[in-house]
This record gives sequence, C-alpha cells and structure tokens, in this order.
Amino acid sequence: MRKTYCIIILCFITANTFAQNVATINGKPLSAKEFIWFYKKNHQNDANAYKDLETYLNQYINFKLKVLDAKDMHLDTDTAYLNEIKNYDIALRAQKHVAKTNAMYNMILNEYKDAALMFNVSEMKVWNKAQSDENLLRAFYDKNKNTYTSTFEDIKTQVMNDYEQYLENEWVQALRKKYTVKVNLPEVRKLVKL
Repeated sequence: MRKTYCIIILCFITANTFAQNVATINGKPLSAKEFIWFYKKNHQNDANAYKDLETYLNQYINFKLKVLDAKDMHLDTDTAYLNEIKNYDIALRAQKHVAKTNAMYNMILNEYKDAALMFNVSEMKVWNKAQSDENLLRAFYDKNKNTYTSTFEDIKTQVMNDYEQYLENEWVQALRKKYTVKVNLPEVRKLVKL
C-alpha cells in the first residue's frame, strides 16, 4: 500500500512538473514562463494564435538545440566567450532598472549567453563553410542547377544563402536525431489565452 501511494505521488509530481513545461530538450525542461517571455519579447503586437506559438516553439527548440550542441563542443568554456559574458554581465549590472536578484536579470543574461553560443556554433557549422569553400558552393549550385535561372557567377550570393539554409536544415535535423525533444502541446494550447 505504501509503495503504491509513493508511486502515485511520484507520478503526480512528475506529471504536474511536466505540465508547467512546454517541452523538454534532452531531459532539460523548457518552462512555459521562459518560453512565453521570449515569445512576447519577439511578438509584442501579435496575438497568441496557437499556430504562431507552435511555430515559434519549434524555432525556439531549434535555437536551444544549437546551444546544446555548442555546449557539447565546450564552446561555453572558451576564454573569449567567457570574457564576452563577463563584460555583458558588468554592463547589465550597471543598468539601474535591473537588479542582481531580479528574475528578469537572469532571463536577460541567460538569453545573451545562449545567443552568443548559438552565434559561435552557427559560424563554425554553417556560415564559415558556406563562405570559405567555393568548390562546395559550385557543387551545390550544380546539384540544384534546375532551380536557378542564371549562371553561378551572376547569383553567387543567392547560392551562398541557399547553401547556408541547406546546411542549417541538415544540422537541425541531425540535432533533432541526436537529442530527445518532447513537446507538451496541451501546455502550449494553454498559452493561447495569455
């Protein structure tokens, strides 16, 4: 009886905890509070339509997956990165309206940390590859020649942009296979009312 009771309580706690999260990414919860803060920050005049929230959640999960990949590559221990974060933290603390214990301070600082990591890893995995190897660009152009109406030289910038998008898509697909992602759609639906 006692064992059954403990299992029921554990299940209730687990279900209740997950219910307050819109997703888990590789076992780490993504809270509804964090997600809606970022959503509203980037969609100030938009209504919270379910389709918009779902689309943004997928984009945000992709962002978090890239950050996780950067951490797995130990980019978060890089000296230049750590100095950048330290300088940003100093500047953030100097602002009068942001208190050190303020939850907003933590959200802003974490957002900056993640954005810097995402930028650094994207530069390595996508942007540098697309800009540094013209042979890869030409091979991509040749493979997709039927989608272009001009010569490679005439549309090199467009080919580079398309190749970057291709690399990005391949990377995100690989990340979604590498890391487990669970989305809590009922919790996302609740956010439509906020």
